[in-house]
Amino acid sequence: MIRTVIVAGALLLGVGAVMAQQDVAVKQDNLMRAQGKSMYGVILKTVKGEIPYDQKAIDAAFKDLEGSVPTIPNVFATNPKEDVVNATYGSSQKIWQNKADFDSKVPAVSKALADVKGTAKDVASLKVAFDTVQAKCTDCHETYRLKLK
Repeated sequence: MIRTVIVAGALLLGVGAVMAQQDVAVKQDNLMRAQGKSMYGVILKTVKGEIPYDQKAIDAAFKDLEGSVPTIPNVFATNPKEDVVNATYGSSQKIWQNKADFDSKVPAVSKALADVKGTAKDVASLKVAFDTVQAKCTDCHETYRLKLK
């Protein structure tokens, strides 16, 4: 009987740990998806002419990025050791093997956002702003993002 209780308790702790890990992975995925929505769902689609230029939407997208990019190191502080179920992209274990380098990439993205703030006034200037920020995002994605599907 005691053995059964111990096994059941251990299983519950294990399930709790897996759930906590999944919560961390979901939080990380949600942050990147929100940033992707601003960067690619609004800014890039506007640059490509897939949606009409809307200054309020562009300003909101950049504002969202300005607010969320600095949170990356904290959101990725914990290694969930697993990916979100059915996710297209995931986090490379390299993040936690070289956390200092990973964290060091964030200020460059924030600086790029600050440098382009207020410069997007039409599609041409938006493309320049997008390219500036995208170059810094790609610098991190090439090393620390995995394509899962």
